[in-house]
Amino acid sequence: MAEFLGNSKRTDYCGDVRDGHIGKNVTVMGWVQKTRNLGSLIFTDLRDRTGIVQLAYDENTEKALFEKASTVRSEYVLCASGVVRERDSKNANIPTGNVEIYVNELKILAESQTPPFDIVENCKANEELRLKYRYLDLRRPDLMKNILMRHKLAKVTRDYFDKNGFIEIETPILIKSTPEGARDYLVPSRVHKGSFYALPQSPQLYKQLSMVAGFDRYMQIARCFRDEDLRADRQPEFTQIDLEMSFVEMEDVLSVGEGYMKTVFKEILDKDITLPLPRLTYKDAMERFGSDKPDIRYGMEIVDIADEVKDCGFGVFTSALAQNGAVRAIKAENCAEILTRKEIDKLTEYVKGIGAKGLAYIRWTKEGVSSSFAKFMTEDEMKGIIEKTGAKEGDVVFIIADTNKNKALSQLGALRTEVSNRIGVEKKGIGLLWITEFPFFEFDEEAGEWVAMHHPFTSPLDECLEYLETDKSKVRAKAYDLVLNGIELSSGSIRITNPELQSRIFDLLGLSKEEAYEKFGYLLDAFKYGAPPHGGMGIGLDRLCMQLFECDSLRDVIAYPKVQNASELMTSCPAPVDEKTLAELGIKTVENK
Repeated sequence: MAEFLGNSKRTDYCGDVRDGHIGKNVTVMGWVQKTRNLGSLIFTDLRDRTGIVQLAYDENTEKALFEKASTVRSEYVLCASGVVRERDSKNANIPTGNVEIYVNELKILAESQTPPFDIVENCKANEELRLKYRYLDLRRPDLMKNILMRHKLAKVTRDYFDKNGFIEIETPILIKSTPEGARDYLVPSRVHKGSFYALPQSPQLYKQLSMVAGFDRYMQIARCFRDEDLRADRQPEFTQIDLEMSFVEMEDVLSVGEGYMKTVFKEILDKDITLPLPRLTYKDAMERFGSDKPDIRYGMEIVDIADEVKDCGFGVFTSALAQNGAVRAIKAENCAEILTRKEIDKLTEYVKGIGAKGLAYIRWTKEGVSSSFAKFMTEDEMKGIIEKTGAKEGDVVFIIADTNKNKALSQLGALRTEVSNRIGVEKKGIGLLWITEFPFFEFDEEAGEWVAMHHPFTSPLDECLEYLETDKSKVRAKAYDLVLNGIELSSGSIRITNPELQSRIFDLLGLSKEEAYEKFGYLLDAFKYGAPPHGGMGIGLDRLCMQLFECDSLRDVIAYPKVQNASELMTSCPAPVDEKTLAELGIKTVENK
């Protein structure tokens, strides 16, 4: 039977016991990591959130206490009191490895069944099993460390923004559904039958209303929700460091964002980053890296080889260029031995899977140069491509041609990432940068029309206003993203507060005045009462943690995450609701056939 705590009080955490405690009486509490019974000696490793300390018993220990210690098993919860002494056999692998607690009082606070997996770092157990028993998984030191570091990051965040004059304002979780680019999670109202709340995809409109209210600088560590397909860096519910500033231009917002990142890297990782951060326009990022969130820690930049192949005999290239398309290349250095013909065939299938028509290559080994299209080229034309890409022996050049330049760039950007992962390109340093001047509109080929790339309150660049009605492809936005190591950390913009300009944007997006007012009326009304110029951004806290702690998945930095199908295995959520509850809400479920 488990014993109660009684009057015992913890004096120290397990991981805090050090040489300075030698000779002192301490009381520690925690979970048993493991126990070693050597007959006349028993050693128990006791673990809490700070680390592990060794408990010791020997032939001089009181018999009843020794017998009790011998019954202890893994994951039992103990309260142990005793004198700290120097260990005979020291353990340099743990901070408490020079000392142990010679126990003179032991209470078993809770017994434990054998866990379904080992509570150890880098546990190899199936992730679904670990997520089902997440409360056990969270005991593992590596995962617990991530959650504790996340707590520290949240504190650093609040301290930084408080120091810089920001006010933390909580915005509602139950809101009106507004279009923000993904599907809303809807919550039925019992009182207003047939009507629904939405869970916020972001606090966007509320933080803008806070600017109208005069709070000047707002921030919030906000919970957000999006009903979209999941991946390694996406969850249906996520946390965003949200901020908005009045009486500012883009440079002011970027300056605050940079100061925050500098503080985070110093406080969390003790690393210094140089400011200002590098910047790339959206156009330059796409031209050089084929991505609006490029990983700049390695090269393999995109090269335009149109001039070298425009008159060649390879129809794939010339046909693309004849239709105002593109022929672009990337060079993978020192990997010709790794990227065999078989591996290149796999990469060909990969790019076809993302919409490319094919993949041309030049592979230069010690045996010479081989190519998938050499027979269509002259010697000078092949030499021209090699010189333009800077290829040398040991390199592989990949080429994609398409009648749509943007498609070719995006496909090469994805290929760049895939190749870098397959050949193990070294990615050292901190790849932080801003991407600016995003297109205001993007062309939806399925719908055959131009649509907004951002929410409809994003301001166009002043010099692009003349093109709003005449050439949407030329309109760029006062929008900016913060990218870290190929991951989009943050997105933001300067907002529209001019009613006339806002009306033009709604018209261009096909929103009538009635539709706009139905969706955003409360914000449009607020803007009639003196709206200051303002802008802001949202920084993904989960993604920032994932990058700072070098984790492969968001699930490693979220205490209770969802899996691929947006369910939580531990609680079997979501789950059916009884008919009585549904009736109160005026809802009937329909079985999908």
